[in-house]
Amino acid sequence: MIEDGLVSILGTKFACVDKGFGKNQPVDVVIRPEDIDLVKETEGTLNGVVTSLIFKGVHYEMEVLAGGHEWLVHSTDLCPVGSNVGIKVDPFDIHIMNKPQSEDEEAVTPDEN
Repeated sequence: MIEDGLVSILGTKFACVDKGFGKNQPVDVVIRPEDIDLVKETEGTLNGVVTSLIFKGVHYEMEVLAGGHEWLVHSTDLCPVGSNVGIKVDPFDIHIMNKPQSEDEEAVTPDEN
């Protein structure tokens, strides 16, 4: 988390609505596949290329290679394999969570008394 309202994802800055995590703090970022918009390269926050496409009956499931990582995208708009695309995410659709202190940290559960 760079600062309130701004997070770095794969080295690219994305606006978000979350606040209170502090400046330059490690966080986990969650974005649902249906909340990722594929747009023209000039309109995206991050650019990539469509590497896989499957029609799922209601939507297309696409994999986009961007920033050296694969993004899973669900959309009713078709972007053929090999298409150069921009990735855009509405700030409200980026969900920030505190990062666990260690990999061994478990979820805290309430006492059952």
